[in-house]
Amino acid sequence: MNYALVTGASRGIGSAIAKRLAKDHGYKIIINYNSNEAAAKATLSEIEAAGGEGVIMQFNVANKAEVDNAITKFYEDNPEAVIEVLINNAGITKDNLFVFLEQEDWSNVLDVSLNGFFNATSAIMKKMVRKRYGRVVNIVSVSGVKGVPGQANYSAAKGGVIGATRSLAQEVAKRNITVNAVAPGFIETEMTEALPKEELIKLVPANRFGTAEEVAHAVSFLVSKEAGYITGEVLNINGGIHS
Repeated sequence: MNYALVTGASRGIGSAIAKRLAKDHGYKIIINYNSNEAAAKATLSEIEAAGGEGVIMQFNVANKAEVDNAITKFYEDNPEAVIEVLINNAGITKDNLFVFLEQEDWSNVLDVSLNGFFNATSAIMKKMVRKRYGRVVNIVSVSGVKGVPGQANYSAAKGGVIGATRSLAQEVAKRNITVNAVAPGFIETEMTEALPKEELIKLVPANRFGTAEEVAHAVSFLVSKEAGYITGEVLNINGGIHS
């Protein structure tokens, strides 16, 4: 059975991606969550209601031992399974102007987005290389592409993932493994609920926030067999915001 692992899949963009990959590609979805088990189970219920399959898997992407233990146990319990797709979606924000930014908020944001990318990807990449097939899609941000005031930590984390995406893509391309990134702009999720929406919409040429489903459709294409000649790319989904 072929699986797709989506980190931070209990809510928002991660949940939308999990449901879309199950529907479009028939993957059995590994729904990773850190603390919100109820939301992860709700995502699983939606997948199952639509005829798909999945499991929930708890680990904190920032903790390498937790990630390694969870993936190792998964393969021990499912020896015939193959994690063919990895979506590195987990991320947090701790916004503040740089002069007021605490070291803890800097480190926590980098630990989840940047170190989380390393921890999850290193846990599954060797098997992808041996299988000579895989799809990795990293959810980054307009913040990592052009920088956003008040998000130096988030911009650094996501910018780092973009650099790693391009490097890793070149390393594994000969093994028929693609590594791409998707950079959403302002998307309607719980993470953006507290933002001054009416003011921010003025910055978006499309004159609206995007939806998690729009991001999920783009990820679904990059996961597909038809996207096999696309690697090392950053797909911007931001309604026309460019630096």
